[in-house]
Amino acid sequence: MATERGAFRLLRAAVRPSSTTRPTARRLAPSSCPSLWSKEISSSWQLSSTRSSAVNGTTSCVRCFSTSSTRREVKAVKPKPPPLDLSQYPPHLIRNFAIIAHIDHGKSTLADRMLEITGTIPPSQAAVDRMDEDQKNEQVLDTLKVERERGITVRAQSASMFYDHPDGTKYLLNLLDTPGHADFSSELLRSLLPSQGALLLVDAAQGIQAQTLSVLDEARKRNLTVVGAVNKWDLVKDDGRGEAAVKELSALLDCEEDEILRVSAKTGLGVESVLEGVVARIPPPPPYVEAEKLRALAFDSYYDSFRGVVSLVAVVEGEIKKGDQVTSTTTGLSYPILDLGILSPREISIAENPVVASRTLRKGMVGWVVCAMKDVKDAHLGDTFHHTHAPMPPLESFEPLKSMVFAGCYPMEPGGFPKLEDAIKRLTLTDRSVTSNRESSSFLGQGFRLGFNGSLHMDVFRQRLEDEYAEEIIVTRPLVPVRIVYKNGTEKIIDNPDDFPDPGEMLKVAEILEPTIRATIVAPEEYTGAIINLCTAHRGVPLSHTYLSTPSSAHSAARITLVYSLPLSSIITNFHSTLKSLTSGFASFDYEEGPYERGDLCRMNILVNSVKVDALCSVLHRSAVQKEGRDWAKRLREVVPRQQYEVVIQAAVGSSIIARERVAPMKKDVTARIHGGGDISRKLKLLAKQKEGKKRLRERSIGNVTIPLKSLYTVLGGQEHKRKGGAKDKDK
Repeated sequence: MATERGAFRLLRAAVRPSSTTRPTARRLAPSSCPSLWSKEISSSWQLSSTRSSAVNGTTSCVRCFSTSSTRREVKAVKPKPPPLDLSQYPPHLIRNFAIIAHIDHGKSTLADRMLEITGTIPPSQAAVDRMDEDQKNEQVLDTLKVERERGITVRAQSASMFYDHPDGTKYLLNLLDTPGHADFSSELLRSLLPSQGALLLVDAAQGIQAQTLSVLDEARKRNLTVVGAVNKWDLVKDDGRGEAAVKELSALLDCEEDEILRVSAKTGLGVESVLEGVVARIPPPPPYVEAEKLRALAFDSYYDSFRGVVSLVAVVEGEIKKGDQVTSTTTGLSYPILDLGILSPREISIAENPVVASRTLRKGMVGWVVCAMKDVKDAHLGDTFHHTHAPMPPLESFEPLKSMVFAGCYPMEPGGFPKLEDAIKRLTLTDRSVTSNRESSSFLGQGFRLGFNGSLHMDVFRQRLEDEYAEEIIVTRPLVPVRIVYKNGTEKIIDNPDDFPDPGEMLKVAEILEPTIRATIVAPEEYTGAIINLCTAHRGVPLSHTYLSTPSSAHSAARITLVYSLPLSSIITNFHSTLKSLTSGFASFDYEEGPYERGDLCRMNILVNSVKVDALCSVLHRSAVQKEGRDWAKRLREVVPRQQYEVVIQAAVGSSIIARERVAPMKKDVTARIHGGGDISRKLKLLAKQKEGKKRLRERSIGNVTIPLKSLYTVLGGQEHKRKGGAKDKDK
């Protein structure tokens, strides 16, 4: 160490100018020096050894003698941001809009570029200037870990932007980035509540997809102004796929092709025209009226450990500020406004912020409020707040979509039910489409029966419990709600396999009805045969078959739209993945709720040594019982540990056994203590004694087979997630 310091001192003295000619020394930033920084050098030596001298207009580093003709000035102190005056934005200068599109069409990327252009977040190029190439703006509004890992948007996120229009006018734009998967349609619907318009985005290479059609229908039902845009234009500018997508979208929106915007969210091409189009074509909120009474619509909420429930509101009428006393029209409870602000995209308080000139949320604005609401049960989606002294009728209410898939959720650790209950309550506050009810299992103990919009929704909810609340849980096999019609005229909807009638009770049942869906599949024409075979194998009934587009060039192919009626229970497992595999990923799938239809359903029980394991029971169509029974029996045989007696695993429908597997008993060498030779009768005596002992053990322990919960978690489709070393969770 001393030798190294001495060498550096000699080098520094050699390059240091004389005292009469030496200019003022300044420091180079560590990142500007191409030499490696030694961790053994003290901090004081790092400061003294980075002094540089200016010779002939260049800078040199005494560490590596490197020169640079570009002077790096001392980093100036950041100026204070100008005051934020929300009073400068009356309703005619506000635009509230949502970005809607099919999954993976570039909604989040376009939102990132819009936030950069408006100066809401630093541009990505600034990261290169700071020599920090890892700092890039990617999925800024996707704040959940599961969203970044899977590359999908799960929750609709809002952000306020201040946009300087080319004509010199400054606008307040409230953007809502929405999910694109059909399982999160409730998030899309609630994002349309505070919006006056929508930006419909279409991938230039893929064109209109199934989800595009469904979200457009929802926007039109709410009389929203829809602006069309074709994304990823830089990838298809040399072929005809982009123009084909423009023609499809213009025909769908019934507008001219020139009105369709051409953008590339990744490179920023045409994003400025998108902002101008939003300002010019999306209508503003209604004008403000003096002495107007307050009505604010709560379209989202989340829980904060220190402040309680934080509600996202859209001020439809009047204004709101800190200190106001507001009342909920749903619960009738009154709350004081403790804090409020806007999301840009992070929380900016306007109540006590010194750089904020206006401390009021006025008509047409979107922001957040904290009103001392501690109980998450009091936060209702679509609730209306009004001043306590000035009651007002409620605004349009919002009901999330009905749950279509149900599954049991149980804690992995014994005694973990209270912690799991608290985690589910807080998580359902941000995902109102999830329903929860308590239930108990003889095998797994206390848990919850949760309802979801689909299988992906269920898997994302499970991962969020593990990521955000460190909850290790077991999720049982999903079940769709089944309607039982009895001969006496009564009906019953069940969402738990244990409630399904036994064979003896089936004499009282008139019919069993299962839910169906109206599935829309958009794919190239060449995959028509494979799609028809897949839908037929899943008991599908064709409804329509139309051409969405015809080939317009050598690079484009005709695309078809197939509409099928499918049982919901047949698509919640592997239908979507099989569809993607058969069509090489080109097919898109969307569905909506259909009527209940008659189905030949039965309950399959899993027996371990003749004892039913209720956590593994399921309701299946009779045609799939044989295959599912063999599959479950084989999977259980791999995870059930060997005992000192035989373990028999069976799949049964009523009293009929449809599959059987056997776990052989462990064989202990009881004759090992007999050394050398000896009479064979001694060995036979010990073996007979062992046989009698196993018989008595089996008589006492029949059915009481210990199945590790980790093994059961694997059988039900989960994987153990690694938490050490910052390893990312793997998808199911």
